[in-house]
Amino acid sequence: MNRKIDLNEKDIPKQWYNIQADLPHPLPPPLNPGTGEPITPDMLAPVFPMNLIEQEVSTERWIDIPDQVLEKYLIWRPTPLYRARFLENFLKTPARIYFKNEGVSPPGSHKPNTAIAQAYYNKVFGIKRLATETGAGQWGSALAFACNQFGLELKVYMVRISFNQKPYRRILMETWGAKCVPSPSPDTNAGRKFLEQNPEHPGSLGISISEAIEDAVTTKDSRYSLGSVLNHVLLHQTIIGLETQKQLASIGEYPDIVIGCAGGGSNFAGLSLPFVRDKVNGKNVRIIACEPTSCPTMTKGPYVYDFGDTAETTPLLAMHSLGHSFIPAPIHAGGLRYHGMAPIVSRILKDGLIEARAYTQLETFAAGISFARTEGFIPAPETNHAIAGVIEEAKKAKEEGKEKVILMNWSGHGIIDLAAYDAYLSGKLDDYVLPDEDIQKLVKDLEKFPKPK
Repeated sequence: MNRKIDLNEKDIPKQWYNIQADLPHPLPPPLNPGTGEPITPDMLAPVFPMNLIEQEVSTERWIDIPDQVLEKYLIWRPTPLYRARFLENFLKTPARIYFKNEGVSPPGSHKPNTAIAQAYYNKVFGIKRLATETGAGQWGSALAFACNQFGLELKVYMVRISFNQKPYRRILMETWGAKCVPSPSPDTNAGRKFLEQNPEHPGSLGISISEAIEDAVTTKDSRYSLGSVLNHVLLHQTIIGLETQKQLASIGEYPDIVIGCAGGGSNFAGLSLPFVRDKVNGKNVRIIACEPTSCPTMTKGPYVYDFGDTAETTPLLAMHSLGHSFIPAPIHAGGLRYHGMAPIVSRILKDGLIEARAYTQLETFAAGISFARTEGFIPAPETNHAIAGVIEEAKKAKEEGKEKVILMNWSGHGIIDLAAYDAYLSGKLDDYVLPDEDIQKLVKDLEKFPKPK
């Protein structure tokens, strides 16, 4: 009886997979918001090191993983693949459910897969300091860990509502040597502007990105680092799906359904993009991204050109978006509160290669509790969205009387999110569905920008 499927260290993938080589339609280029013309790589040089910019624009199918990155990956990779037999029995489903456990990394999530890579590429480029944003703190803690591994300084702008809700993530960052401040902060022009509007501003990922970019471009020997959305970030995360394919092949399985939660898109893409490639090449596999009803970027947001941040400092990206001025409801799944979606994920959704679903906060916590009480692991609130999707599909398989293989990315543990579980168990959490009329107002200003093709 297979409960856990391990991969030998020598079998860890040595290359990342770049979906840009196989997209049915190429990504619309990022645009200069002033001219409406495509930006060139050199325009990004003050923000990112050129070695990462080269990965961002690359259409090479396979990118070699540097030995120094592989050496750090081996601290926790390969990660185990589990058969969720106890959850299957609880649901009385004929489906076989597998989950890839990315919670075994030192920070407890999938985020170090790109944090380690980005810290390495900045280090070899001669950068001494990074600035970044974080929502729930998963990305900030992962980059703090990675910067500690490569001897870089780090400043993290953490969305204020999460800074207050999740103090242990701040402590993780500080333990690894990073400085973490609540955003909006008085440390940047962008932060001061939002604090003037509201001294108790809850913050948003868009505002934190604005602050981190401003910090990076105005501080010597610094660059900006992003934990999701961008092409090179999704590239680094594909090690998840590549490992999983080897593990499933070793037991003669292949998924009918692949599921992940999605905020900016990195963990979802990390698992799914190798399977999207299979689908492009004729495999019959359904791929589902799960998001909150309070931030329904894919299920309700239009496919438009929009800024990646609130202060309008980034290029225009072609993506599903709720508008860069969107301020999310303070749900506990802080990593899923971004106004936009990764251009790659947005493109494959538009092309019909994946599906998207939205779940309420209470539904996701109920799913997380069911998982914890069957499989034992306590999931992050973000991960609970994927579990809600898995449970829905497992119940459908039961109704249809069909054996199906369902694969999920278990993107991180919830040990530092116990306050959220306490709020749920004591009846203090509410559902929130973003009204359609609010979305229409938020995206109204985007009509002035070109339409992505």
